[in-house]
Amino acid sequence: MSLDTIIEFNHAHIFQKDNLVLRDVNFSLEKGEFAYLIGKVGSGKSSLIKTINAEIPLKVGEGVVAGFNLRKLKNKQVPYLRRKLGIIFQDFQLLTDRNVHDNLLFVLRATGWKSNSEIEHRINEVLEKTGLSSKGLNMTHQLSGGEQQRVAIARALLNEPEIILADEPTGNLDPDASSDIMNLLMEIKNNGRAVIMATHNHTFLKRYPARTFRCEKEQITEMDLHQEIDFAGLMEL
Repeated sequence: MSLDTIIEFNHAHIFQKDNLVLRDVNFSLEKGEFAYLIGKVGSGKSSLIKTINAEIPLKVGEGVVAGFNLRKLKNKQVPYLRRKLGIIFQDFQLLTDRNVHDNLLFVLRATGWKSNSEIEHRINEVLEKTGLSSKGLNMTHQLSGGEQQRVAIARALLNEPEIILADEPTGNLDPDASSDIMNLLMEIKNNGRAVIMATHNHTFLKRYPARTFRCEKEQITEMDLHQEIDFAGLMEL
């Protein structure tokens, strides 16, 4: 495992409750790398993401994420692991009873930030990075789907994570908004963070080429980017 390796799995079995969904998982990701997870619904993409963030425990094999050994992880260590991770969901999961600023404030307070001036500075920073500087006082329902996902990305960036986990982040967005989100994720990757993105959108693989792992028949395999990919076949995923 090199100094730049931020995620590494060796001979890991991934379970969803008592069901084995991926067996003998072997892969690693470096800082500043982008990787796609593709596969049909139920093929293990989300379960792998939930294992990385310790929502699903790793019981078989080895896994190290941001310096944390998943097999030896104690419950009290889980919040410290998750501060190294930023998670983006398909359905945004924003708090609808408060504005954009207060959605971000809630996260910072919950993760131990105390200084009001530092909190305001950090909120302004992530809103600027995600193109939302003028939206802080908007209620979330006043935003478009693309803007709501940008808020979710801003929220994921608050604690300067080393890894971004994006589970179908464009699944509810139109093509233009999806492109905006992809450009933002690529920018995040270029700033040195590792990004793992589960997606059904095969067009991204051609427009934004990156390492691609396919989950199928309880296996995860890396696709060869130098070979012609059957994009028509991927439409069935």
